[in-house]
Amino acid sequence: MTLRMKEVKVENLRNYSGEVVDKLCNLLLTGADADVDPQRKGFYDVYNGTRVFFIHVSPVSGKVILLASWSRECAAAAA
Repeated sequence: MTLRMKEVKVENLRNYSGEVVDKLCNLLLTGADADVDPQRKGFYDVYNGTRVFFIHVSPVSGKVILLASWSRECAAAAA
């Protein structure tokens, strides 16, 4: 699926670098490949080439909460 938002405000709980947060914002504004978490409403894996973002979109405020981000290569190597 494609996840696109008109306005993005990201809450950065784990203090990722500004570059990571900016990349996520740009992805969501332009439209990003994403998978819905089937077990949790409002949670998504968002993909950008070699990086994955795990986010929650608040149904109340619309705010995006960046919960985790990792390199796809690291995930493939761990599997």
